[in-house]
Parts: sequence; C-alpha cells; structure tokens
Amino acid sequence: MNQLVTQQNEFSNMVANTGIETASAAVASQAKAMVEARYIMAIRRPRDMDVVREKMLKECRRPSFAAVARYQKPIGRDKSKWPSGPSIRFAEAAVRNMTNITVETMTVYDDREKRIVRVTVTDLEANVPYAQDVTITKTIERRQRKEGDQVLRTRTNSYGDTVYILEATDDDIINKQQALISKAVRTLGLRLIPGDIVDECMEIVMETQERADAEDPDAAKRKLFDAFSAIGVRAEQLKEYLGHDAGTLDPSELKDLRALYAAIRDGEASWRDAMEAKTGEAAKKPGTTSIKDIKGKKAAAEDLPAADAPVTFNPTPILQQITEATTIDALDLVADGFRDAPDEHYDALKKAYDNRRAELAPAA
Repeated sequence: MNQLVTQQNEFSNMVANTGIETASAAVASQAKAMVEARYIMAIRRPRDMDVVREKMLKECRRPSFAAVARYQKPIGRDKSKWPSGPSIRFAEAAVRNMTNITVETMTVYDDREKRIVRVTVTDLEANVPYAQDVTITKTIERRQRKEGDQVLRTRTNSYGDTVYILEATDDDIINKQQALISKAVRTLGLRLIPGDIVDECMEIVMETQERADAEDPDAAKRKLFDAFSAIGVRAEQLKEYLGHDAGTLDPSELKDLRALYAAIRDGEASWRDAMEAKTGEAAKKPGTTSIKDIKGKKAAAEDLPAADAPVTFNPTPILQQITEATTIDALDLVADGFRDAPDEHYDALKKAYDNRRAELAPAA
C-alpha cells in the first residue's frame, strides 16, 4: 500500500514538473517569436530619414507641442548657464517617428528599500541596444512627520531644517518609477536620433514659441499660468519668482517659464529648486539678504519679520486642482504640492486625491 502511494506521488510530481516545463517553454517560444517578428518587420519596412525629419519638423511647428518640447533645469545662480535640451515629450515623439525602435523595461532587483529597473531602447534596423539601470528608492522626504509614520532616518537640508525620510506608499513608488523610466527613455532614445535633426528641431521649437508669443502674448501668459496651476504652482508663486506683478511678460520670461514648466512636469526639477536658485541669485546682489542668511537669526529691525515665523498654508487651491484634474498624470503632479502640508491639512488632501484617482482610474 505504501509503495502504491509513493508511486502515485512520484507520478503527480512528474506531471506537475512537466506542466511547469511546458509552460516555461511556451513562454520562451512566444517571446522569441515576438523578437524575431520585430526584426523581420524592421528589415521589410526600413525607416526613411527624410520622412522622419519631415515629421519631426511638422511636430515642432505645432505651438502646443513646441511649448513642452524643451526643458530648462534650474541649477546654480546664473540662469544663462542652466542646462536645457529636448524634453521627455520630444524624445517620445522622436522615437515614435523614427519607427523600428523598441522600449523595454524589466525589474532586475527589488527589496524593501529600493527597486532597480533596467530600461532598454533598441534600434531594430541597426541592432543597436542601449540599456540603463534606474534605482527607485522606496522612501519619501517630509519636513513634518505624522503620527504613525515610520521614520527610517533623518537628514539636515541646506536651510538647517530636519528632514524626515519615511517609507513611501505604493503610489509614491509608482510615480517615482514612471518619472525615472521616462528620463532613461529620453536619454537612451536621443542617442538613436541623428544629432543634426535634434538641433534643427530645437531651432524650430524656439521659433514656434516666439511666433506664438508675439501673436498673442496675453493668451500665452494665461495658458502658461494655467499649466503651472495644474502642477501645483499658483499665480502668486510665479509672481514672486518673476519679481513683479506679471501684468505683462517679455518674450524672454515666457521662454524661461515655459522651459521651467517642462522641467518640473517631467520630473527634472521642482518648484523649490527654482525658488532656491532664484534666492541664491538675489543673495549675491549688494544690499540683499538671502533666506539662508536670515534663517535662525534675530531680525535686526522691528519691521523685519523673523525667518522662523509660521507660514500659513492654504489648501483651497490644491483641492481645486485635484477636482479639476482630468488625467492620472495631472493628478499625480498636483500631489507634489501637498507632500509637505501640515498635519491638519494633509489627511484631507490625501483623501481628496485618493477619491479623484479612483474616479479617473477607469478612464486611464
């Protein structure tokens, strides 16, 4: 009897192992067939670079595309030296118009603190793959901690404030991962695009922006302010950055703000980076004092407010932006505006965010 049971168990294990091996072989065969099909189609329908150039220049002449095709990252005090270049949206359009290019992602490592995703962009015609590993840390930084938050560690920022490093939520991790993957795709994808086409496209983008601004500068300003509002930057913040009431904006200001918007939306920079760069620029002018200089020091005159005076947080504009968000991407960008919200406002904003995300999820 025992021998019969043993034989039955061995037979069951053999059937199970055979099923696993068959399934693995089927998946491997399917993947192989897909890869071969892509290369075969690339050989049969090769790209025409003249057509690629024509399509890209046509894209760059569209004002709505030109407005997001270039970014400028605020680094350092000298605005003229801020790095700029083709944005993620430009790279996506270029890869699409090039044809016969594949973009693949694969998670190669995952634990409690980080996830590593390998991004590969391959030119099927030339059989040239470029790969890059991106590391997604499963943490977020907040200047205030809430009850129940699990603090992993702390650090001191440039202002001397304590910043808490907390465990990130699933949504935070997804947002980080998507942003880092998009940056990697742009970096790798642009390597496959001829440099002369990219340079020509950037020239057309600048011309298109200048032409649209000259035709109706007020409309350009309103559209730009609305775009910033959608990512959590209010009009009063823009006016503070510009240093005037923004009744009118000159072409250079429109160009700089548009490039800054693209950088923030693509995750290249944050509004805090822009304001810190602006503050640093003001600090080097005679007769001015930077925030860093007055932080933690007693005001020399009675009419000078202390740097540690509490700042009133107004959740109303952010709630309105959450309600008006029409896509998941736009909603996720609004979330950046309340990550450091005071405890008494954060829960309500997070609840509104979750509810709106649930409403948009079916449409996404």
